[in-house]
This record gives sequence, C-alpha cells and structure tokens, in this order.
Amino acid sequence: MSNPTSAYGTLDLRDRVTQAGAQSRAERLAALLEERMRDADWPAGTPLGTLESLREESGLSRPTVSEAVRLLRDRGLVVIKPGRGGGLFVAEGTPVVRLRHTLLTVAEEPSAVLEAIELRDHLESLIDVAAARHRDADDVADLRRLVDAMGAATDWPSFMTANWSIHRRIAEICPNAMARAVYVGTLGHLSDASSQYADGADAEAYRARRHQVHADLVDAIASGDEDRVLDAVAHHHRSD
Repeated sequence: MSNPTSAYGTLDLRDRVTQAGAQSRAERLAALLEERMRDADWPAGTPLGTLESLREESGLSRPTVSEAVRLLRDRGLVVIKPGRGGGLFVAEGTPVVRLRHTLLTVAEEPSAVLEAIELRDHLESLIDVAAARHRDADDVADLRRLVDAMGAATDWPSFMTANWSIHRRIAEICPNAMARAVYVGTLGHLSDASSQYADGADAEAYRARRHQVHADLVDAIASGDEDRVLDAVAHHHRSD
C-alpha cells in the first residue's frame, strides 16, 4: 500500500523525531503523526501507510514504530487492519478524538502549562482510583518496571520520560475513555514543556524524592486500597 502522506511533505519524520527532548521517540513519532493527520484533515478511512513504510520514513526500529502506533490506536486516532490491503487508517471522529483535537488547540495558549497542571491535578484522583479498581497483575508489573526505569534515570530528559510513562500507563487502566482522553492530553502538553528544564545542583536529590513518590503511588494502586491511593495522590501533588 502506498503512503499518501508523502505527497504533502508536511513533516520530515526522520529529522523531527530525533528532537524528542523529554519524550521517548515512540511518543514523539505518535505526536508527529497526530499532527500530520490534524493538519491534513483526512476523513475516516484514509490510509496512513504500514508499519514498514513508517519505519522506513522515520528511520526508527520496528518496536519503536509499533509502540507509536499503539499509542495512536489507544487514543482512538487510528485503526489497524490486518491482511492483504491492510495497514493503518484514520479512525472515525469519535467524541473522544474531537476532544483530543480541542485539547491540542488549547495547548497553544500562553497559559496552557498552568491550566494543564490544574486540570491534571483534578483528574489524578479519578484516574488513579479507577486504576486501583481495575488493575491486574500485568498492569502492576508494567508500572513497577516503569518505576524502576524512573529510579535508574541519570538525567532530566530520561527521568521525565519515565515519569510521564508511569502516568500514561496508569491512565490506560482507567475505563473512563473521556476522562482518560483529557488526562492524557494534559500529560502530552506537560511532557513537551518539561524539556525546557535542566539539571540543577540538587537535581539528584529531587529525582530521588520524586521517584519515591511515584513508587508509593504505584504501590497504592497495586494494593487496591482507595484511601491509600488518595493519600498517595495528595502526597504526589504536595511534592511537585
């Protein structure tokens, strides 16, 4: 299947995906593909290419491209059709997808970072309590792996990548699609803003404190104890 996006020339994935900052390359690729779909305003069913064509265009590994596609699928932006003539296609414009596009527009406002923090803080309890109610063993194992990655980070970009990955993974467990869309939308904007920060003299101590806060939050979600989750969320907010 040919890749119709190449005719537009709106993005050079190979160059732009390397400017990931605090985002992982998979997250950056997903953001660039989302931007491409939004700018072109393609109708539902428009083909976006295949995993192989995106791998060749971006220069990234197949696992990284697969992860980017999974992010887009989980956000309701693309559908994957297997078999001959299959590939990636623009999904129907559901209310959740339209909401995400609204969030992307709002994110361009000057006060967006502070507003995103306020909105995220209000949604955190809902998302995390829902995660505690619906988590399974695989979810907990993934969260603990991400917490370990956060603890192993030695610089600000890798630390913040792990930070946002923990929160996105928690959100994936929440069954409320609308709340999840708003919450993940705020995280996307905050993760872009975090690339502006730099390590300071006390950066290592700060990272250790924040790592422990997130370890406690994951432990609370794993326990299924909703009061414990709310306490962990409150501690998370106080330590920001």
